[in-house]
Amino acid sequence: MKTVKDTLLDRRSIRRYEREMIPEKKMELIYDAIRNTPTSYNGQQFSVIDVTDPDLKLALYDIIGQKQIKTCSHFLLFLADFHKISVFAKMRDVDMPPFTTTADGVIVGVVDAALAMMSAVVAAESEGLGTCCIGYARTANPEAVSRALGLPDGTFVVCGLALGVPRELPDLKPKQPKQLMIFSNSYPSDEQLRPAIDAYDTEVSLWNRHRAGTPSENDWGNHIISYYREAMSYEILKALRRQGFDITR
Repeated sequence: MKTVKDTLLDRRSIRRYEREMIPEKKMELIYDAIRNTPTSYNGQQFSVIDVTDPDLKLALYDIIGQKQIKTCSHFLLFLADFHKISVFAKMRDVDMPPFTTTADGVIVGVVDAALAMMSAVVAAESEGLGTCCIGYARTANPEAVSRALGLPDGTFVVCGLALGVPRELPDLKPKQPKQLMIFSNSYPSDEQLRPAIDAYDTEVSLWNRHRAGTPSENDWGNHIISYYREAMSYEILKALRRQGFDITR
């Protein structure tokens, strides 16, 4: 098992996997780490669907379009989940407040699911496995993914996570420096931010030009903004409403 330092600081996204299953003992550690995730109110407003069926993985690959989905050993879908508590409310004849119609309700579900995914990432990485978080599981076609997984009202996909035995070791991507990410007591002024942003953008540009694999001319800022432009076409609010998250306040 890797040290905490190596697990956290050497993590990188793995998109190519060996054709072998993850041992059950390692998966049980990942499941236990997921279950022990800290959550809002200890409400555990999340759940996970572990996809190992080859046909279902292929169907999800056809929807989402990320090749690692069909080649990984396990594809975990992390859901915001208020369905379970609504089942409890019906069982006990308790009035269920419309928490899923609030922005805070959506945020609570997203935060819980995201924390659970990071628990899984850390556990998997500590065991020498490869991981890749896949946000397109949420955005590519929410309705089709929901149908494929049989999702009930009160749930929606937050993110996917591919797990497998790594078949590659890509270069470690440069991350923002501490002075651009961790602030002391208050948020810095734009004047203080600009030099660090400019230096980081240049660093990413150089890394992309000289990285192993397929080099590119991408920088940091323009490349990320292009993702935002693409995301403007996503109709996530409509998808959320169809899953019972009709946000009104």
